Amino acid sequence: MTSSVFTKRSDVRRFIGRTRNDSFIKPRLLVLVASILLATASDVASQTGGHTLFGDFTVDESRATGLKPINFDLILVTSGGTIMGRQTITNNSRYRFMDVQNGEYDIVVEVETTEVARVHILLNEIKPTDIRHDISLEWHESPFANKHKSGTVSAADSYKRSPKNKKRFEKAQEDIDKGRYDEAVARLRDILADDHNDYQCWTELGTVYLIQKNASEAETAYVRAVEIRPDYLLALLNLGRLRLLTKKFDAAIEILSKAVTVNPTSADANFYLGEAYLRIKKGSKAVGYLNEALKLDPVGKADAHLRLAALYNAVGLKDKAVFEYEQFLKVKPDYPERKKLEQYIAVNKAQAKKP
Repeated sequence: MTSSVFTKRSDVRRFIGRTRNDSFIKPRLLVLVASILLATASDVASQTGGHTLFGDFTVDESRATGLKPINFDLILVTSGGTIMGRQTITNNSRYRFMDVQNGEYDIVVEVETTEVARVHILLNEIKPTDIRHDISLEWHESPFANKHKSGTVSAADSYKRSPKNKKRFEKAQEDIDKGRYDEAVARLRDILADDHNDYQCWTELGTVYLIQKNASEAETAYVRAVEIRPDYLLALLNLGRLRLLTKKFDAAIEILSKAVTVNPTSADANFYLGEAYLRIKKGSKAVGYLNEALKLDPVGKADAHLRLAALYNAVGLKDKAVFEYEQFLKVKPDYPERKKLEQYIAVNKAQAKKP
């Protein structure tokens, strides 16, 4: 399944770094686009049983060509990264998770073992109940055939190539833009056969392999780029986030820590390092990096507020969680689950005022 991916129509975070402009392109993949049918509550009480979380799962394939996924894996994960349930379903079917307690969760959607969506859910009910959460997705052609974000490669990262390899590199990027990934790989490999130290070419090769869902080869290429140029931020970030994607959290921390050292003012490096620490349940270390990401890029890294809120909620610091949700809604007032966050804020502010 290399010809198509899900197209983003909201704020699902994904990554691919492109060497050409030294900026990060965020491929558009799976995203929630349908109604969210969730019950609300005015207060939270202890409960002996759990909720039933269910919903219709649909994928619009009307604009897609080529191969399409047959099965989808839905995984219910706590804010701390613990897997609470997993099931495999098909398009136009219904998922169901039983005995789910109040708390914050993500429904992770995987296709062929690759995470392609993460839908956030906040359960805050008075008593055990059935909670419906419909998920609707859309399947599109790969966005890499479209135009990329404009930008320029910094002078410090500009690699000098021979005229022949320069032409090959430009052709390879044209191949990528037009979805000719096998051709791009061949051209990039030709460059590396002539010049094995072209770290930008290794980075671009890693990106193409990742587009082709070949995570192993992508990691090998990124590692080679970092070996040649240990301070090349683009390769460091791509490698770190690839390791996050493939759940190699300790290895991700190692490489993302180097990225932060190389460029302490990189919001991306700080955000993903904080995310990696969250995944191994080291929230105390995550807080500093997530806050730094927000300081560096308050709008672009607004999701760090959600990460911090989930962390504070999990350890019972409701007042801090309320603050983070309020800050998030200031930046993202059109957030699809705004009412749920507002409900959480109202309930916990009311609880704080009680004698």
